Amino acid sequence: MRHRKAGRKLGRTSSHRKAMMRNLVTSLLKHEKITTTDAKAKELRSVTDKMITLGKKGTLHARRQALSFIRDRDTTEKVFAVLSARYRDREGGYTRIVKKGPRPGDNAPLSVIELMPETAPKKRSGQSGGSVK
Repeated sequence: MRHRKAGRKLGRTSSHRKAMMRNLVTSLLKHEKITTTDAKAKELRSVTDKMITLGKKGTLHARRQALSFIRDRDTTEKVFAVLSARYRDREGGYTRIVKKGPRPGDNAPLSVIELMPETAPKKRSGQSGGSVK
């Protein structure tokens, strides 16, 4: 039975899985949108959210932790400067997964994972915007 087993193995060894996640996180944070399989996208979502949360902390220790995982220094700087400011009012949920359909070669289910856009200002209560009778 598979009770209380967190994470996905994705058919790889632990070192291959870690290297692949580091590459995917770096690509997603750099380009802000990538296409990958459903299982990889679901696993990538939690790792990416953790990296953006480190960026929001902004401490030296958080910066060193992010640098040890993200492969590109410029991308790390983007996380701490641009993305942390973009998501300062958001408490998680920085990514969105959209199903794309099967891949032509092997019929693997594909998804597009992307960073959420900036949050729009919320409507003030009391203003419905509907028609008046």
